[in-house]
Amino acid sequence: YQRRVHGVMAGILGIYGLIVAVIISSGITAGSYPNFAGYIHFGAGLSAGMASLAAGLAIGIVGDSSVRAYGKQDRIFVAMILMLIFAEALGLYGLIVALLMNGVAQNATKVGCGSE
Repeated sequence: YQRRVHGVMAGILGIYGLIVAVIISSGITAGSYPNFAGYIHFGAGLSAGMASLAAGLAIGIVGDSSVRAYGKQDRIFVAMILMLIFAEALGLYGLIVALLMNGVAQNATKVGCGSE
């Protein structure tokens, strides 16, 4: 069980990206899509992606060292889970920023800001 936790937490980061992609694609309309909203959507995708990349790197480093430590001592499991949760929070912050940016892009689409 302890060896599978890292893979599950890394898979959650991929789900964050899927959530952002679905939300962004649902807000795109073919007729009136201003450039401003497009750039904000691009930034939202980048923020979620780069935050998930950093979180995945942190999960990989923590996972490698904690599995080695768990082999030597069983009491390290709680500390391992706490470190993984804090690493996962990086990806969650990227998801929150992407959702906030998507809200700004939706408002820009309604107002017509940046349309040519």
